[in-house]
Amino acid sequence: MGAILKRELSAYFNSAIAYVVLAAYFFFSGLFFYTYCVMYNSASLSYVYANMIMIILFIIPIITMKTFADEKYQKTDQALFTSPVSLGQVVIGKYLGAFVLYVICSCIFLLYAVVISFFTTPEWSVIFCTFIGLLLFGAALTAINVFISSLTESTIVAAIVSMAVNLVIYMMSNFASMISIDWITAIIDKINFATYYDAFKYGLLNVTDIVFFLSVTGLFMFFTVRVLEKRRWS
Repeated sequence: MGAILKRELSAYFNSAIAYVVLAAYFFFSGLFFYTYCVMYNSASLSYVYANMIMIILFIIPIITMKTFADEKYQKTDQALFTSPVSLGQVVIGKYLGAFVLYVICSCIFLLYAVVISFFTTPEWSVIFCTFIGLLLFGAALTAINVFISSLTESTIVAAIVSMAVNLVIYMMSNFASMISIDWITAIIDKINFATYYDAFKYGLLNVTDIVFFLSVTGLFMFFTVRVLEKRRWS
């Protein structure tokens, strides 16, 4: 698994993907930081985090689009199926490769907090809790997008479908407000990412919220393993 993780990270940084993703993430986060913190002389990163959610919906599919789709297209997936490690370890290794790149991108928020600390005392509890929430949010999206990548051999299709799914997840609150049927609204609310992410924005660490994001991550990693197993025996 460690070898697969190292291979994935090398693949990202030996191609343009890592640098494009890092550049886009740092550019938009820097733009929002300048707009909401520097220009308004604010010590709060809440608006920076809030605006970056939309960017993350498009960044993660770019990171994950080649995870399994490219392996299938180049017919190198057979090497994965016959490798001495289990399919579960393969999925975890590839998932961690994508997630580590996302974490590297997200660490820029901690740098912004340090910059703010030179001028005033930032709300460290809120900053760290929101940062943890952002990582958990990204972890779940990464698992979903890796699963989508395992369903196709086209990296473009994987990226577009992942972006569409991410947007649907992001807009669940809007869908719930448009539906007047109580039981459907209740179901949407139970699977709505925003419901579980909101507490982090106020500096609250809720076990239920953490378990939800970890459960979604584990569930879609399991789905990915099942897809690969079906492909191996077909």
